[in-house]
Amino acid sequence: MNARLPWRRAFAACAGLAVAAATAAPPAERPLIVTAAALIDGVAAKARANVAVVIRGDRIVAVRDRGAADLPADAERIDLGGATLLPGLIDTHTHLFLQGEVPAEGGYDVQLLKQPLAFRAARAVVAARRALEQGFTTLRDLETEGAGYGDVGIKQAIEAGYIPGPRLFVVTRAISTTGGYPLEGYAPEVEVPKGAQLIDGPVEARKAAREQLDHGADWIKVYMTHRSWVDAAGNLMAQPTLTVEELRAIVDETHGWGRKVACHAYTGVGLQRALDGGCDSIEHGLDLTDAQIAQMLKQGTWYVPTLAVYYKDWDPEDTPDGQRDRKRVSTHEVSFRKALKAGVKMAFGTDMGGIPWSEPIAQEFPREVAFGMTPMQAIQSATGRAAELLGMEGRIGVVREGAYADLVAVRNDPLADVNRLTDVTFVMKAGKVFRSAVGAAR
Repeated sequence: MNARLPWRRAFAACAGLAVAAATAAPPAERPLIVTAAALIDGVAAKARANVAVVIRGDRIVAVRDRGAADLPADAERIDLGGATLLPGLIDTHTHLFLQGEVPAEGGYDVQLLKQPLAFRAARAVVAARRALEQGFTTLRDLETEGAGYGDVGIKQAIEAGYIPGPRLFVVTRAISTTGGYPLEGYAPEVEVPKGAQLIDGPVEARKAAREQLDHGADWIKVYMTHRSWVDAAGNLMAQPTLTVEELRAIVDETHGWGRKVACHAYTGVGLQRALDGGCDSIEHGLDLTDAQIAQMLKQGTWYVPTLAVYYKDWDPEDTPDGQRDRKRVSTHEVSFRKALKAGVKMAFGTDMGGIPWSEPIAQEFPREVAFGMTPMQAIQSATGRAAELLGMEGRIGVVREGAYADLVAVRNDPLADVNRLTDVTFVMKAGKVFRSAVGAAR
């Protein structure tokens, strides 16, 4: 018998223990419990009183009554007192690379002509942080307005933890046609940048979609209408851009990648082409006919109306642009009310960037309520319904087991007054507290 064998066996046993220790799973993260007086969970028809949300890592693992016996005893706790808890809010139409179109500062043009991309990116970082501060933990950012693929970089920086910001779904450059997007009004011999990628014909359209998808677009956005005006009969008109054939090439390519297409469309021929070409969402939709609403219902097309932005910066009433400004809002209200009554799928969107990022994003909620939504419907348009538009139902926009731990809180009851959503006091994204302005005990 080999005398050294027991020693070898002992060494092997120790080595096995060392390997097992090295490969063992790290200790489980300590759970966190967030308690509040009420919960609006993003999908249920009624609020729930006295809740405890149990979180482990970046996910919700349980939603219980605050006094439930099965809450983990070793959990860290955040007590939000009398606050109302909601899912992280979702804005499905923003522009991080725009900062409002203030005429005194040079309007839209100065941002493309005089501001370096690094400057615009720095301001986009600030806009992203402001969105998160206000409780918007997810944005669908609908193009960079001449800043190329800058939104992809902002998204990467947020995901890598270099900067704070919402979860982003980005569209990069957007697509329109020759004569279908600013900058405009310059001498014909002077080449100026355009705010979108311009194409002509189905081949160029498909190629542009491929380029944008290849460079990181989560959605593709197309401009189906451009400038708008009031005609001699008092009707709101808009210049159509892409043909149905051009749009179908984009939609076919994008759907083949498993992605979706958002269509900026105001009214008339362009809006009809958007529906006939198979767009997944209509953005703005200022003037919807009954037939178009019926087509949206049949096709399952989403409606993102962006109401508040059209109440900004009206020109004088006795000017053509002033008449257009007023016609936009009066027509828009009628379209919104008809679409809501018919049951068209609707999601919250603001067009922030067209509105300066210094203003509250939640100003859209009272507009929705004034035009017929209940406060709960308005909240769901920015939570559960918006998540459905993004293909993220059950993961964001809801406070339920398995969802990301994206939570916000407001003082008192936003169902009694949706304006309270402009004053978010607690923000958590993916289980990490970003803001806590209430007397939260830990």
